[in-house]
Amino acid sequence: MLGCGDVGLRFAREQASRMRVIGVVRRADAADAVRAAGAIPIRADLDDRRTLRRLAGLADRVLHSAPPPGAGLDDPRTRRALAALHAAGTWVYLSTTGVYGDCDGARFDETRRPAPRNERAVRRVAAERRLRRRAASGAIRATILRVPGIYAADRLPIERLQRGTPALIDAHDVHTNHIHADDLARIAFFALSRGRSQRTVHAVDDTTLKMGEYFDAVARAFALPPPPRLSREALRAAVSPMLWSFMSESRRLDNRRLRRELRVRLRWPTVAAFLQAHGTHGGADGVRPAESTVL
Repeated sequence: MLGCGDVGLRFAREQASRMRVIGVVRRADAADAVRAAGAIPIRADLDDRRTLRRLAGLADRVLHSAPPPGAGLDDPRTRRALAALHAAGTWVYLSTTGVYGDCDGARFDETRRPAPRNERAVRRVAAERRLRRRAASGAIRATILRVPGIYAADRLPIERLQRGTPALIDAHDVHTNHIHADDLARIAFFALSRGRSQRTVHAVDDTTLKMGEYFDAVARAFALPPPPRLSREALRAAVSPMLWSFMSESRRLDNRRLRRELRVRLRWPTVAAFLQAHGTHGGADGVRPAESTVL
């Protein structure tokens, strides 16, 4: 595992009894968390090529969720990882749905071309292309998972709602996509075994919500006030540029490849299903879970 954050640790906790899982970490405290999840920690730094020598020959499969650097238009971390783990034949990369940019609410599948609108997404596209080129040479099998907003019991916008951070009025609101962290960890596992090479898969659930509707649903489930609503112009002036970049892109991603090719059955097919099970105010108060179409 390159990138031992929340999703990586969830992957380790579920899969360490089935396979030897090695978590690459930079810090000692991160090593403790990897070890507690049942995996084997190894210290290495994707920004320091000298430390990567110890990775040679360690694994035949790689789950790559390490983010690119915080600046620039490329991802040298992926380049160094490919060089260090050249013996690994199977790669799964956790990219982002942000590579598509703003799609004005369109629904689409994985054949749509990326059109990143910020440098963060440009760096992700660079990492994807590097993996694709290596796979095209026949050296590896690489599957790209494009990941939307990740949620879990401890990854809900509770503090945001408590602060009263505004959202867009419905007429200006954007369509969003979601996946539960546990489901993403399971998707990654199936991608390692069932993923097709040079294939992109949308790792998204069946939720169809605008962003404001998502915040409203969480607020109802936890007895919190809904966010105030502002126009695009007013919201852009009220939030940070970073937050605005996330709130200004609208897209709806098709997940048929996830169902048909990886054959994943999601534990939480919709956000509403999760909120009904975990909310503290009698469920999502009118939000009903949609039928799961993930097989």
